[in-house]
Amino acid sequence: MDQLSDEVIAFLSEGTRTGMLGFVAADGRPLVAPVWFEGDGEGGAAHLVFNTGGDSATGRALRRDPRVVICVDDPHPPYSFVQVQGVAEISEDPDELIAVATRLGGRYMGADKAQEYGRRNGVPGELLVRVRPTKVLKAFDLAL
Repeated sequence: MDQLSDEVIAFLSEGTRTGMLGFVAADGRPLVAPVWFEGDGEGGAAHLVFNTGGDSATGRALRRDPRVVICVDDPHPPYSFVQVQGVAEISEDPDELIAVATRLGGRYMGADKAQEYGRRNGVPGELLVRVRPTKVLKAFDLAL
C-alpha cells in the first residue's frame, strides 16, 4: 500500500479543492464525479473519505467495483496535482456518516453551515466511503 506523505496530506488539506472521483460503470465505462473529501486516520490522512448517495451512480458503482481514483489539482500557476488510486471501503454507520458529513460541510461551506450540511448529508441512504490508497502520484509546481 502506498502512503500519503506529509507533503501530499498538506496539499490535499489546503483550502476547498474538490476531488474528481474516477470509478467504473456497470458496462465498463470510466466515469468521473466531483466529491468533497477529507483525510481520515493516522496522521490525519491514512485514507481519504467522502459521502455519496447509496442509490447514486457512484454509490452503485462502488458497491459493484471498489477500485477508484481521486485526482485533486491546483488550477493556479505553478500548477500541481495529486492522484490517489485505491480501494473504496463503504460504511453506513450513522455516527460516522454524520460526523464526516458535518466536517465536510464545515470545510467546504464554512463553520456556520457545518451542522446544516451534516444533517442534510448524514442521513440513512447515504454512504461513507473510505479510500484506502494503493498508489499515490504527485506533481508539484509543474510550470516552474
